[in-house]
Amino acid sequence: MKKIVIVGGVAGGATAAARLRRLSEKYDIVMFERGEYISFANCGLPYYIGEVITDRKKLLVQTVEGMSKRFKLDIRNFSEVTAIHRDRKTVSVKRVLTGEEYEETYDVLILSPGAKPIVPPIPGIETAETLFTLRNVPDTDKIKAYVDEQQPKHAVVIGGGFIGVEMAENLAERGVNVTLIERANQVMPPIDYEMAAIVHTHMKEHGIQLMLEDGVQSFENNGRRIVLTSGQVIDTDMIILAIGVQPESQLAKDAGLELGIRGTIKVNEHLQTSDPSIYAIGDAIEVKNYIHGFETFVPLAWPANRQGRLVADHIHGIDVKYNGTLGTAIAKVFDLTVAVTGNNEKTLKQLGVPYEVVHIHPMSHASYYPNAQQMTLKLIFDKQTGKIYGAQAVGKDGVDKRIDVIATAIKGGLTVRELPDLELAYAPPFSSAKDPVNMAGYVASNIMDGIETVQWHEIDDIVANGGFLVDVRTPLEVARGAIDGSVNIPLDELRERLHELPSDQPIYVTCQVGLRGYLATRILQENGFVAKNLDGGYKLYSSVFGAK
Repeated sequence: MKKIVIVGGVAGGATAAARLRRLSEKYDIVMFERGEYISFANCGLPYYIGEVITDRKKLLVQTVEGMSKRFKLDIRNFSEVTAIHRDRKTVSVKRVLTGEEYEETYDVLILSPGAKPIVPPIPGIETAETLFTLRNVPDTDKIKAYVDEQQPKHAVVIGGGFIGVEMAENLAERGVNVTLIERANQVMPPIDYEMAAIVHTHMKEHGIQLMLEDGVQSFENNGRRIVLTSGQVIDTDMIILAIGVQPESQLAKDAGLELGIRGTIKVNEHLQTSDPSIYAIGDAIEVKNYIHGFETFVPLAWPANRQGRLVADHIHGIDVKYNGTLGTAIAKVFDLTVAVTGNNEKTLKQLGVPYEVVHIHPMSHASYYPNAQQMTLKLIFDKQTGKIYGAQAVGKDGVDKRIDVIATAIKGGLTVRELPDLELAYAPPFSSAKDPVNMAGYVASNIMDGIETVQWHEIDDIVANGGFLVDVRTPLEVARGAIDGSVNIPLDELRERLHELPSDQPIYVTCQVGLRGYLATRILQENGFVAKNLDGGYKLYSSVFGAK
């Protein structure tokens, strides 16, 4: 009988245990968890604090008793594995409640230790009495109890990642005034700056004070006062530290297993460590980027679940491998949905990979059907081959399914030229006859066919250096805001006013969202002009710079 020991539960370890039992009744499966809970909904924790989820029991996916009985497992919670002895295939285990220690043998070992919040050595952090991190159920209980009992009027969230933003929202929903501090120039790093700018505006509209490009220098008065690197001082009632996580890889390191970037556990395509009898999964491991193959660290729930199943299959003798992590993610920010898949511009620039970008602003469903909501959808691709590198979307409705379709297209090897051919479900309450994914494919294909565009961050310099910019919107639209230096010639008048345009230099075109600009670009090209369209139009430009 093969004995399989699993270190850590939740998404990775619990999934592996359940799959192993489904594959064979003969395996001896032992799972250790140093905490009380073996399987809980990490991603639901902020919403319990915000009282969107009111029943705490619903956060507990499986109990020790329930999972032990259903899957015939030997589950030992409050049991911390403190060492791996590879030479004799045993692990040292400490019973957390009693301090008693013993050794347990294994034939195969699965490491699923997860990740822990980064807590930097900021002066005063040790005495900050009302500072919290959020990673598990006990953390959640502490934060919720403090908010319930102390009723803080103000909170500071340090870190603008997905967890930080979700905590800011949920505290605000509880009536707490929230200041969010982020060292970078934007929140939610997986999306690019111009997409984050939409989120910034929305958060401010909901009362969140954003302090970007600033950090914490020290904590004073037992955490009731924060001194920032800019010199500003904030008095607060509580602090949520959410600057990221780091892999719990010390156990693997002490055992001499090879480590990867940021201290992750290095694994092969079968998720085996440098010791073939030891596997590692979840937030603690190094993975390959699905699109470009570089090593990365992606602590998300879907990869952990998928890896848990694959490891169980491989142990059982099924020839499977993990092909890398795409990084598809989504978050709710008050009334907005923010979603991403694949690689962003920042990553591609770091890699030195050439790329093209399109932004469109389609409606979530047919505009004539009630409650249609406009979204911003960004597609990043290779102009030469049409390979899709990534996509991002921000909007109030319909964002999730568009990003899911593009994520599926990436996994299926589709190019941007094939996106218009996707036959997606249509009825007025749900979409348009040309779905936003189809539209993104059309626009990207136009670029591959010779339509030239310029980006939101380029146009001001172009105009300042003598570029001729035509705004083809109506005078009423232009009166509400326009790019400085632009000349207004409405689209329907363009053919009759071509003589007003210089013929010895490129003509740059802008409209509201890009469609009329594309039509104008076609007209100009057919009449002998060199023309370039402002991608995303004035709507994208103004979302970054504000109406002018």
